Amino acid sequence: MLRHIETLTKQALKLAPASKRYIAEILLESLDFEEDFIVSEEWRQEIQKHCKEADANLSLLIDGEQFMIELKQRYL
Repeated sequence: MLRHIETLTKQALKLAPASKRYIAEILLESLDFEEDFIVSEEWRQEIQKHCKEADANLSLLIDGEQFMIELKQRYL
């Protein structure tokens, strides 16, 4: 099973960013959390706004690891 997951992951990483976002969203939504997260209506609207911007390629999305490197270079 591990090889199958590795193969699937390698194939997914070759997809276009929009396809990766779609798959990630579906996978995250499929997780069964033991408790619900309470989110205010304001935060829910903000999250939906950012998701729509990302889906429409209106946001500049950068790799989290690269962001941390740049952040450390700027402030340390």
